[in-house]
Amino acid sequence: MKKIRETLWRVRLWRDLRGQDLVEYALLAGFVAVVAGVTIPNVSASMSTIYSLLASKLIQAGG
Repeated sequence: MKKIRETLWRVRLWRDLRGQDLVEYALLAGFVAVVAGVTIPNVSASMSTIYSLLASKLIQAGG
């Protein structure tokens, strides 16, 4: 009888979907954080170059 109860409990636990959304959102947030951490340094270097070029062009046009 104990074996049957344990098996039923495991089946119920396996089918229980509560908390699944939270885990999925946590995994998604972690993935976004990793992607942002990888891309932001590259993008910021490119943006710095673009802003420097734009500033020099504006100085040349004004002077």
